[in-house]
Amino acid sequence: MTPRRSVVLTPGGLVVLTDRRLAAAGSVVEVVRAAVRGGASWVILRERDLPYESRLRLATQLRDVVPAGRLIVAGPDPLGGDAVHLAERDPLPTGEVRLVGRSRHGRLSDEDYATLSPIWLTETKPGYGPALGPDAAARLAGDVPWLALGGIDSAARAAECAAVGAAGVAVLGAVMRSGDPERTAAELAEAFTAVAVAAAPPRVGSLSGRAEERLELSTGTSERRAVRLS
Repeated sequence: MTPRRSVVLTPGGLVVLTDRRLAAAGSVVEVVRAAVRGGASWVILRERDLPYESRLRLATQLRDVVPAGRLIVAGPDPLGGDAVHLAERDPLPTGEVRLVGRSRHGRLSDEDYATLSPIWLTETKPGYGPALGPDAAARLAGDVPWLALGGIDSAARAAECAAVGAAGVAVLGAVMRSGDPERTAAELAEAFTAVAVAAAPPRVGSLSGRAEERLELSTGTSERRAVRLS
């Protein structure tokens, strides 16, 4: 087995998950374009029920509106890309990919980053729970970069997740259902980043500590320094 790179760029900031059935302000591509204008840093393409060719076409369309390298595909097939987000029981991809995330509700193991959910109960999955809450999610994550997912429908909740150390917030319903996804994305992204920057400890590097943290948080990236076998 070949070890993955020791430095992996993982998602952070506002991460938008797609659901074409909920898109209220146009097509899912139009909603994502607006969310990116508002400050979404990464996008996770779901839509796993689509036929392969339709989903591949949608992935291509989204790559035209999402920042380069920031589209993650749900499931083991990256659809021509190199970043995947796996369900809890999905197998690892058979080919080499740059980034592997996984949905978790408890223990973390083989991922570069994880979504932990539900942080709060959510309209998107009624009855799905119990809610973890931000503090419990942070304890579960340990040193694995994690995205808070579930019920993050306000700036206050985005800020609460930043305060406990989440790398980002993964949001579906609040953005997809919004009549103004650009504004919604801006409110969530700005609230998260403001608290994350304030809470980040100074770090020695090529940029002065707090400035380096601000750069990473504003662009929705972080580096995980760990070797994992795949």
